[in-house]
Amino acid sequence: MNITFRQLRVFVEVAQQASMARAAARLHLTPPAVSMQIKAVETQVGLALFERHRRQVSLTTAGEYFLVQAQRLLANLKQADDAMARFKRLEHGLLTIGIVSTANYFVPQLLARFHEGHPGIDVRLRVVGNREQLVALMETGEVDLSVMGRPPKEMATRAEAFATHPLVFVGPPGHPLLKIGRPPVAALEGYAFIMREQGSGTRAAIEAFFAEHRFEPRITMEMSSNETIKQAVMAGMGLSFLSLHTIGLEVRNDLLQVLGVEGTPVMRMWNVVHLQSKLLSPAAEAFRYFIIERGEAHLMAHDAPLLQRVAPEA
Repeated sequence: MNITFRQLRVFVEVAQQASMARAAARLHLTPPAVSMQIKAVETQVGLALFERHRRQVSLTTAGEYFLVQAQRLLANLKQADDAMARFKRLEHGLLTIGIVSTANYFVPQLLARFHEGHPGIDVRLRVVGNREQLVALMETGEVDLSVMGRPPKEMATRAEAFATHPLVFVGPPGHPLLKIGRPPVAALEGYAFIMREQGSGTRAAIEAFFAEHRFEPRITMEMSSNETIKQAVMAGMGLSFLSLHTIGLEVRNDLLQVLGVEGTPVMRMWNVVHLQSKLLSPAAEAFRYFIIERGEAHLMAHDAPLLQRVAPEA
């Protein structure tokens, strides 16, 4: 097949956007130009890769398979480009960082500080709902570095811890457990819980905590958004277990309160992760070094006032 990498990029963008028009806007092309590129790819392949539905498109079975191969080819091209950049020792080009939604509360601020010292690097942030989705991006080579809690065991990676990650129980202001001071885990009996979805790092952490204390929570809702969970807790619909990074604004404005349950905060670690087989570009190496050096101090400045609201262990 005589398909160019430019055509592959157009194909992948259309597949991700599910729209010729949206893909054209992202690629700074006209919709007819995008349509022509897609027709050229389908002609070379000899199969229809998309089903057309007015303004929307969806992948055919052949298109889904071709998308996987196209992403691999583009990832290999990016890796070759990164290798050449290492020889030149140039800090420029595109750096793609994947993060789970909880990290979205602090990584953009770190990126702003990083960009001050590395203005030649263009950074693309890929924010996904949970850990499993981020692992999928790593598998296809769509991100250079990932910021996550638990490094994946499904593949060979290099993971470096750079900061602690406190997780706490939260409830609405005036909740009865706040009167106890340092309630035992058993005091949570009977209360409704609003939990993150299966596959998220936060959910894995709370399940491990409850298993350690042989406690069966009453889970009434599962949600994939920290913001939606916070709104539900503020409305009095139940308690939850969230990253301390996500609740600073609400706690400072007395919209949520930390429940100092015994054994909390649960401390996990943030890691910067990449595939062992991936040769990092100078841009990726620069950010990796930056977050390892600066990440802990940045998060401590954010979390310290909130941690003071949690009573120390007896």
